[in-house]
Amino acid sequence: MSRAIDVDTLRAWLADDAELAVLDIRPAEEVGYASPLFATNLPVDRALAEIDRFIPRSSVRTVLVDGDDGAADTLAAQLDTAGRTDVFTLTGGIAEWTKNPDAEQPTFDIPGRDFSLKIRDERDTPSVSAAELKALKDNGADVVVLDTRTLPEFEKGHVPGAVAVPGAELLLRFADVVPSPDTHVVVSCAGLPRAIIGAQTLIDSGVANKVSYLYDGTKAWTNEKFDLEVGATATYGPVDDEGRKLASERVDTIAADDSFPRIDIDTAHEWALDPQRTTYLLDVRTPEEFERSHLDGSINAEGGQLLGVSHRTIAVRGARVVLIDDETGARAAVVAHWLQRRGFEIALLTHDFA
Repeated sequence: MSRAIDVDTLRAWLADDAELAVLDIRPAEEVGYASPLFATNLPVDRALAEIDRFIPRSSVRTVLVDGDDGAADTLAAQLDTAGRTDVFTLTGGIAEWTKNPDAEQPTFDIPGRDFSLKIRDERDTPSVSAAELKALKDNGADVVVLDTRTLPEFEKGHVPGAVAVPGAELLLRFADVVPSPDTHVVVSCAGLPRAIIGAQTLIDSGVANKVSYLYDGTKAWTNEKFDLEVGATATYGPVDDEGRKLASERVDTIAADDSFPRIDIDTAHEWALDPQRTTYLLDVRTPEEFERSHLDGSINAEGGQLLGVSHRTIAVRGARVVLIDDETGARAAVVAHWLQRRGFEIALLTHDFA
């Protein structure tokens, strides 16, 4: 039987320290880029089949939020039958949560834009406008654009001549895609978050290049009436030994003040089976690498996406997060470096997948 809670109760739960999962179960096209709660969007028609991926432990306190159409009550009853007995529904759904636009409501996750703007303001991350970048390219400047989005996003449209290097891949692939220290590197995404974090990652890692982010990304480019290029026109390639060596050195620089436990496979599996605590085993390598070989019980979660929209994967607040990478560990180190600032408890697991 479902148990309903009101907005005040959910607000209090978002502020306590116990594990909590919040699922916005409306259709993906209705939710759009992010739920107003910045909660995990798991549409009701997929929830029964996929909930174990998002909420591994069946006893986690879980709140279902719908469009005030009764879908949450129906799903809660189904989940109760399936053995998930600590499930609640939000009375009035998302409409009740957002009915007072002047009220400052807490969110399940920190919005990526807010987080990246805070980083930019702290570090004074340099930027270029779309018009400035176009002028640089037209004048033959030694400039390269690194697009930090996923490959499918890149293929739909990007700044002409840009190279696809998803955010977590930047340090690992940098030496191969930017061989000259004289090249001006401009980091881009669709808007701001991934571009700012990507640019600051390169700066903090000590690359010799001038680094900027493209203000408002491809959105700004099209607003200037400049054409986008489509297709997989230029993407990162394999990493050579020298590239891995330089990536390791840059990881040492960016992670100099970081301290994360490093665990082995047995410990990771022991944590995953802990009945009292939720643990995610997240493989931050590329989907292609994950498909070729991965650890049992792990799920693929591209590192760049975790940085911008962690709520799409991590549905349980207060969970442990194990980041899995190859032996270089460059991607896990970058993701851990930034996610720690968002309150996640992180451990690293590196493995020789070859």
